[in-house]
Amino acid sequence: MPAEYGSFAGKICELQVALGALEHSAAILGAPGLAGREWFELLSKKLLPQLDLPPLLVVAIVGGTNIGKSAIFNHLAGENASAATPLASGTKHPVCLAPEGLDEPELLQKLFATFALHPWRSADDPLEEAAENRLFWRRGRRMPPRLLLLDAPDVDSDAAINWDRAKAIRQAADVLVAILTQQKYNDAAVKQFFRAAAAADKPIVVLFNQCELEADRDFWPRWLATFREETGASPELVYIVPHDRRAAEELRLPIYNAGADGKAPLGSPIDLRDELAALHFDAIKIRTFRGALLVVLDAARGAPGYLENIRRTSGEFAAAGQVLSARDMARVDWPALPAGVLVEEIRGWWNGTREPWSRRIHGFYRALGRGVTWPLRAAWASATGPADDPLAAFRKLERAAVISAVGKLLDELGRLAQVGNDTLRPRLLKLLSGHARSELLARVEKAHDDLPAVDAHYREFLRVELNAWREGNPRAAKLMQSLDRFAAAARPAISIGLFFTGLHFAGDLAGQAAVHAASQSAGHLAAEAAIAGGIAGGGEAIVGATSEGVGQAAGRVFLKLQSRYAQERAQWLADWLERELLGGLLGELRQGAEVPQSKAFRDVQTAMEQLQTLF
Repeated sequence: MPAEYGSFAGKICELQVALGALEHSAAILGAPGLAGREWFELLSKKLLPQLDLPPLLVVAIVGGTNIGKSAIFNHLAGENASAATPLASGTKHPVCLAPEGLDEPELLQKLFATFALHPWRSADDPLEEAAENRLFWRRGRRMPPRLLLLDAPDVDSDAAINWDRAKAIRQAADVLVAILTQQKYNDAAVKQFFRAAAAADKPIVVLFNQCELEADRDFWPRWLATFREETGASPELVYIVPHDRRAAEELRLPIYNAGADGKAPLGSPIDLRDELAALHFDAIKIRTFRGALLVVLDAARGAPGYLENIRRTSGEFAAAGQVLSARDMARVDWPALPAGVLVEEIRGWWNGTREPWSRRIHGFYRALGRGVTWPLRAAWASATGPADDPLAAFRKLERAAVISAVGKLLDELGRLAQVGNDTLRPRLLKLLSGHARSELLARVEKAHDDLPAVDAHYREFLRVELNAWREGNPRAAKLMQSLDRFAAAARPAISIGLFFTGLHFAGDLAGQAAVHAASQSAGHLAAEAAIAGGIAGGGEAIVGATSEGVGQAAGRVFLKLQSRYAQERAQWLADWLERELLGGLLGELRQGAEVPQSKAFRDVQTAMEQLQTLF
């Protein structure tokens, strides 16, 4: 045990707190909880409860069925504290005798947190059938100071609940007195119990009971060798007790010390209670703490293995999240936003840059021009037929692209539900059950109908980009503003001069030229022509020292605006799919994938690393 005992205790407490937080955050992974794990129970039921208690030793009498454990317990206690019965699995609940000063319920409850404490009334108390894990206790009149004695249920009982109670006693005890007989020294359940004790470096005292001193003299060393080989235990002491029922009932059983190897000549009987009291309490306590901590920190069976399992499962969640990413799976070939729609937005931006008097004049003439030229526009429509609404056509194409993408996504999810990993498969089958496909397609179509062609977020982006262009081309912008002040028309020349010359959208304009001309005044057309001619014919000369012509810059900005529009529409669909279809599942997968990066996970790692340096 390290010299800085306080530091050790503090790190144990930090590990416990961090594990509790990690268990909560890792619940999303579906991993089994901490309860029931051998290493965690040693931490929570052995190390933590005893770190702040007075120095004491818990000595437990343990073994298989019908081998006289209670008789040995009573002999050590010096009184009939536990009923000795010839019936198998007689003891259902442990009995604890505590010396004066250690017989406080609060202290005992810390030591035996798994049990409900009940004051001892009679030797028959531990024989009662009860689902509750009970521990009967009272002050032992002859118990040595600092020593608590326990009589435990059978470790090989037919009743599984007795195994759990015996296991809890094993974890809480500092020393195990293993009661063995010729019939029970090599029993599978007994070996399994003591194998776990040896793995935790629990001090073990072996007592061979019900022996024939002369007939078995050559056999108990062999029994001991087999026990050691099969369990990995190295008993501290070995004792021999003869078969004598009357002596057992009268609490006068002779007990002989056979040495650590079981081969020492049997001398005079010894007082086992005195020998237990003479044990080096501090050394044993340190050893049991160290042994428990070795199990807690064992790479495969302890907390590191628990972390590795979380890390592995979390990786499966991350992989599933990548496969199921809505942004990757909802791939759409988005149709281009009609240039006319974008031009109208640019006109709105340009109009906002005008001075108030200029804005009023342009607005007046634009309205006037529409009224005056209405007969011309009507005649044109009558001759050529109604013009197709480019925005309506675009919305139709976009809706078809969205529905196609969602259909492909559902097909892919269906495939993954059949061949995906154990993390995805059950979740996807639940997600795609019933009429999920038809209902989702109907919902996404309705959502697209409610989606505006151009929203406020995109308009803000457009304004930022256009303002940046204007600031980056101050001479060209100043020239166009000067021309605009003299224009007598309503629509800003920037819509043609800035962008169409850069992208050469002549074909797009040709189909609308007559209608555009019919809605403009002569002064307006002259202004646009002047600006367009100045940019297309001599833009490089206007911007002077810049390495990029105005037309080229305009085209680049226009393409950026179109690309950003497609990105925002794709983002809308991905967000909608996450919210309406994949949201809960993706959130669960992301949350699980992030567990190894959580503070609780790092805190557990840090506490373990620091504890490992103390040994």
